[in-house]
Amino acid sequence: MIDTHHHLWKYSAEAYPWIPPGSALARDYLIAELEAATTAAGVDGTVVVQARQMLEESDWLLGLAETTEVIQGIVGWVPLIDPAVGDALARLAAYPKLKGVRHVLQDEPDSYFLRDDFHRGLALLPDLDLRYDLLLFQRQLPVAIQLVDRQPDLAVIIDHIAKPVIRNGHIDPAWKAGMTELAKRENILGVKISGMVTETVDPEIDQPTLRAYFDETLEIFGADRVVIGTDWPVSLLRVDSYQAWTNMVRGFIARLSPAEAAAILDENAMRIYDL
Repeated sequence: MIDTHHHLWKYSAEAYPWIPPGSALARDYLIAELEAATTAAGVDGTVVVQARQMLEESDWLLGLAETTEVIQGIVGWVPLIDPAVGDALARLAAYPKLKGVRHVLQDEPDSYFLRDDFHRGLALLPDLDLRYDLLLFQRQLPVAIQLVDRQPDLAVIIDHIAKPVIRNGHIDPAWKAGMTELAKRENILGVKISGMVTETVDPEIDQPTLRAYFDETLEIFGADRVVIGTDWPVSLLRVDSYQAWTNMVRGFIARLSPAEAAAILDENAMRIYDL
């Protein structure tokens, strides 16, 4: 299994104000913790994704990746709206493990998705063989489709199945409609089965509901565009361990053919992120 989405951080309340004080997240998550978690879960490699919007973190993650074979790819952050962003991209892209970039669009107004300066930055990524991780809420799907249509050469991976509002026993038809439309775009290389537990609004996690979202995503995008991510350690807000989520996902995949399972567990990730 390849984990296409997790984070690392050296915790401080000042650096991570969004982390609930006293929660399972309010501590360091570094290479030792990652290696212990992936070994226990039988995960062979990972893609670490930015958690802070600063160049210093991208440099830090690239440095960490040099110390371990587990991290096979990095999705960093760069100031895409900065006229000089090309300089930062060129410097970071010299590191083979940099595979893409991400901006936290879920926290931006819809207008940000269509900013000319943002798109000027996005347009630089294809020539550097860099992908874009698209982080959004379900309600932002219409404007996200406009973003993707403006960048037909940009390789896009959708984070956290576009963060639907998950209610037990229910698949939101607006999410399904938006994802079905988005899936028509050929430059959508993949969609991550990740982040679902923290989008569940009910007190209890209902595995059949999460399985239903997995099945719908598989139906919409096909087995060649679905990848697995843990969203660890953020997932620990709703599950007990890294392994709890990987076990759940393996349960979802168990009924598929060996070829489909192999594609979703690791082959797609290796191809999409060029690991």
